[in-house]
Amino acid sequence: MARLATIGARRFLACVLSLLIVVLAPAATAGAQGTVVVTDVQGAIGVAAQRQIGQAIEAAQAKQAVALVVRLDTPGGLVSATRNIIQAIMASPVPVIVYVAPSGAHAASAGTFIVYAAHLAAMAPGTSVGAATPVEIGGLPGLPQRKGEPKDKQQQQQQQDGITTEQRKAINDVVAMLRGLAQLRGRNAEWAEKAVREAATLTADEALKAQVIEIVAPVIGDLLAQADGRKIVVNGQERILATKDASLLTFTPGWRTQLLAVISDPNIAFILLMIGFYGIVLEFMTPGTVVPGTVGAISLILALTALTVLPVHYGALGLLILGIALMIAEVMTPGSLVLGIGGVVAFITGAVFLFEGPGADISYAISLPLISGFAAASAALIFGVIAAVLTARQRPAAAGGEQLIGSVGQVVDWSGSQGSVRVQGEIWEARSGRTLNPGESIRVVGRDRLILIVEA
Repeated sequence: MARLATIGARRFLACVLSLLIVVLAPAATAGAQGTVVVTDVQGAIGVAAQRQIGQAIEAAQAKQAVALVVRLDTPGGLVSATRNIIQAIMASPVPVIVYVAPSGAHAASAGTFIVYAAHLAAMAPGTSVGAATPVEIGGLPGLPQRKGEPKDKQQQQQQQDGITTEQRKAINDVVAMLRGLAQLRGRNAEWAEKAVREAATLTADEALKAQVIEIVAPVIGDLLAQADGRKIVVNGQERILATKDASLLTFTPGWRTQLLAVISDPNIAFILLMIGFYGIVLEFMTPGTVVPGTVGAISLILALTALTVLPVHYGALGLLILGIALMIAEVMTPGSLVLGIGGVVAFITGAVFLFEGPGADISYAISLPLISGFAAASAALIFGVIAAVLTARQRPAAAGGEQLIGSVGQVVDWSGSQGSVRVQGEIWEARSGRTLNPGESIRVVGRDRLILIVEA
């Protein structure tokens, strides 16, 4: 009997264990699916994008996510910020999948480097990647020569292209960085060099065929399904991605990062700079109004904060400030318009080249319509003030002694060439070139201190 009881107990325990396995298996499977963190990076690559990707990696690590998907759409950005993003991806303990999406997006210039740095690169149909040639002041520099070309041919080509030794070094450095990323991730290194030297671009399907990316997927669900089971290397260790049916968690940057992204836009920074300058100038011109000075000071501080993270060309900034100073001087001392015209020219020139300092990208140029609008508003202010001054000069005097000239009065008494006259209810000493009679009407034609010069 004891033996039968033991056998029964064993069977009972086995049934219970089987039942627990059946009940808990779905939950265990769901837990094994893991989480994928998704963050969207749009617009120019700068300090804000650098902060966002760094924070997204930290959030993915804290959530023990199986991967981080960076949905990318960028025209390019700063070289310094791009290098920091690449370093963050390389050091990330969480696999980073860069996904150029949605359709119509592109990963140009700095975006190409981020795609090559990713553990897994993907694109949506209708997107593009490439055009990674660095942009210097004055436009695209010429292309560095291949190794092995004769020195005299290199010098001749350099003269034709108009590039300097520094520009050549910069491009070669960029080429080396992108080729190194390609070799590390097992991607097409030859096209990487072509993207820099020739500004080459590829569509999604072309990039897949050229082994620039690994996946073409229309939606993120398809991306995760195709990524599932792929082998990648993270910090020197081989991993197998398990992303199929993973739950998605969207990472949104904090308000500080979002504010930095807004004010670091070149157009916004330029607007804040102009509001700051003109607000403070208006406060000095009309002391005690408070509002222009307060708004101007806040705007100027925000603009200076933005300038610390933007590639400012300080010569252009000097021209911009000089232009504003010349225009203000023209308003304060209207003259021959030389100051005003020179101020407008300096203002436009400085604004055009303001954000084309070292490490700048073509995407950091200020909008020409915005520059034209501010220049036109400043010019209208200048010429409006000057026109008002000239009009005022032509008006007769409305106060003081000069306003008596042209007035009509009456002789009170007269002797020889001098006498007294009543003008505007007041008695004045007067003189004339002829003898006048008391009660005769006169008109004031001049003034010599306190003596009026009159005529009949």
